[in-house]
Amino acid sequence: MIDHRLGDEHEALRDSVRAFARKEVAPVIGDYYEREAFPYPLVRTMGSMGLFGLPIAEEHGGMGGDYFALCLALEELARVDSSLAITLEAGVSLGAMPIARFGDEEQRRTWLPKLCTAEVLGAFGLTEPGGGSDAGATRTTAVLDGDQWVLNGSKAFITNSGTDITGFVTVTAVTGSKPDGGKEISTIIVPSGTPGFHVAPKYSKVGWNASDTHELSFDDCRVPAANLLGERGRGYAQFLSILSEGRVAIAALGTGLAQGCVDECLRYAGEREAFGHRIGEYQAIQFKIADMELRAGNARLAYYDAASRMLRGEPFRKQAALAKLTSSDAAMDNARDATQIFGGYGFMNETPVGRFYRDAKILEIGEGTSEVQRMLIARELGL
Repeated sequence: MIDHRLGDEHEALRDSVRAFARKEVAPVIGDYYEREAFPYPLVRTMGSMGLFGLPIAEEHGGMGGDYFALCLALEELARVDSSLAITLEAGVSLGAMPIARFGDEEQRRTWLPKLCTAEVLGAFGLTEPGGGSDAGATRTTAVLDGDQWVLNGSKAFITNSGTDITGFVTVTAVTGSKPDGGKEISTIIVPSGTPGFHVAPKYSKVGWNASDTHELSFDDCRVPAANLLGERGRGYAQFLSILSEGRVAIAALGTGLAQGCVDECLRYAGEREAFGHRIGEYQAIQFKIADMELRAGNARLAYYDAASRMLRGEPFRKQAALAKLTSSDAAMDNARDATQIFGGYGFMNETPVGRFYRDAKILEIGEGTSEVQRMLIARELGL
């Protein structure tokens, strides 16, 4: 029998994150967003709630939960704000999970307890200025010089890379050549403050304005050879597995944004009057909101399916791509319709709907563009 009801622990987690998002995030996040300021107090609270350690083993300071728990938390946060949700998503799936999945025991002891409490944030340096979706075109290099790696190159659009609590960035770099002549790509941990590791000023972004994003550069940056994460030459395979998991998390975030648009429109349709009636009485508005609920529901089912396959240890690459594509489409369509329902007020940055509209577009780009998702789905179908 198929049963999508949540267990008691997942239900309790969802309720606690929902209460936090509505009572503590919603009243203040607009100010952070307009100032383009990182919400340190909210991140600290999320750390104390254990959200950054949800899928990390208890022996390493985590909550010992599963990846689906993280997805539930992301959905509830994104119903109110995506900047805080992406801070959590990147902090866990791109910051902590590579250490948990591929790190040695010393690396796990060093970083995971701090990551789980948000004492520090980790980032993942994959994308390069000239690479974009072609992650295999990595140009950043790391040369082994005695007992040190010497890194040179740059990374672009890296989340959580320049905050006051950023502890390190895990960097993909070319460390040699494979027998077939291809690039040998490895991942290396570069602690913040390492000489030669430079963080550029923050980007001026269309959305996610209360999150942290920078370009990074490495100029003869030296780190110990022990900072190699996992097996040398396995960096490309490592990041592919991390991205597949991350797409499920981004799908949950996109679902939250799509559902948040429904929440706001239901409230507004019950308050706003036009031509002598609440606008929710007009069939044109009813149908539009019904379509929005349909999209959000489909997106939720898609990421539930991908997450359940992941947790059962089954292949889920196609389902992750389907979920990410479905949710990003839902977020974009719902944000557009919500803005239309709100009219002029929807075009104002101080409204949640205005922020939703600005935040939705990046979901079609980050962690694999919609075009890349279609490529993956087609390949999984044997095309």
